[in-house]
Amino acid sequence: MGQTIVEKILAYHSELDTVVPGQIVNAKIDLIMCHDVTTTPAIDILEKYGIKKVFDPDKIVIMPDHFIPNKDIKSAEMVKRIRTWAKEQGISKFYEIGRHGICHALLPEEGYVKPGITIICGDSHTTTHGAFGAFATGIGSTDLAAALATGELWFKVPETILIEVTGKLPECVYAKDIVLKIISILGVDGATYKAIEFTGNIIEEMSMEGRMTICNMAIEAGGKTGIIKADNKTKEYLDKKGVRGGYTIFESDEDANYCSVIKIDVSDMEPVVAFPHLPSNVKGVSEIRDDIAIDQAFIGSCTNGRIEDLRVAANILKGRKVAKGVRMIVIPATTEVWKQADREGLLYTFMEAGAAVSTPTCGPCLGGHMGVLASGERCISSTNRNFVGRMGSPESEVFLASPATVAASAIEGKITDPRKYL
Repeated sequence: MGQTIVEKILAYHSELDTVVPGQIVNAKIDLIMCHDVTTTPAIDILEKYGIKKVFDPDKIVIMPDHFIPNKDIKSAEMVKRIRTWAKEQGISKFYEIGRHGICHALLPEEGYVKPGITIICGDSHTTTHGAFGAFATGIGSTDLAAALATGELWFKVPETILIEVTGKLPECVYAKDIVLKIISILGVDGATYKAIEFTGNIIEEMSMEGRMTICNMAIEAGGKTGIIKADNKTKEYLDKKGVRGGYTIFESDEDANYCSVIKIDVSDMEPVVAFPHLPSNVKGVSEIRDDIAIDQAFIGSCTNGRIEDLRVAANILKGRKVAKGVRMIVIPATTEVWKQADREGLLYTFMEAGAAVSTPTCGPCLGGHMGVLASGERCISSTNRNFVGRMGSPESEVFLASPATVAASAIEGKITDPRKYL
């Protein structure tokens, strides 16, 4: 019996010839990413057990991003502690303000993500990096502490769901629309502790940014990881980052065993919106009969804050205005995305339209800062979660959509089909 990509990566990192789903393995970790929220509990655990040194400071990257710039004394003290700890440990890859960004956007941008490697982080959206053919997954702070100490972590080898996305991509349908459609099919627990392998001509034609959006939201269906086979497009992206070779591309065998295979033809798809309070509660824009007024429109996050997303939104907003009474916030995912957007005039377009543009941060996505919702308010957002209270008050509502749909909705002050602005 053949093996899937994920099985091959876990077997390789566990020094085994083969593995099977359900098998417990102890895998070596190639890269550990740490951000501000989950790292201090891990440090507490290390100190509790008297572990004074991490296994390899060169394999650890620290990117404070959730409450950056620090929003209060508590967050400032938290990052101060991580900064001090990193210095004590000799961890040189610490991304300060000015070089910072949302970790899942910054990590590949800096060339750390490579095919065939294992990546962990105390953040569920670590699945993003499967876009490069890596095994990437989110963990808790206890596991994070164990991996920081030993460089290894146990996993139950997940079964794999194969999702084949084919057809001809309609105009104004983006990676975000496709992944929301996939989650609506799987349900929010349909892939619990399973790997999701994405394939098909639509995935192959997608940019690396689009692939990251797809894998980013694998966790919203419960996936242990999302993964896409590395190809020439992956190599070209890595070449631009100065990463040439030094990695292994794993491919699923033709006779690999999948627990299920789902085929989706997107040729007749339309832009979609996920209604409160689940990412799986998806409707096509033509199915929305009533006017749904919004108070806030947000573009950013590890899902859709990359330059490709900003270009799409700016193209719709150019020469138009955000509706009176609507707040629009745009947050480029990293400092480099911010600078590129500035060079292309996108930031000026946003501000001319009436949007506010911030320095990179995860803040609004989790109701942390820079865009918290009050009770009774409604936001359409390019982020990844719309659970109760996700962006602020438990009496607020979050609708998930592509940057195009968010931009069109900001113009009209209500959830809007972006195709009318093509």
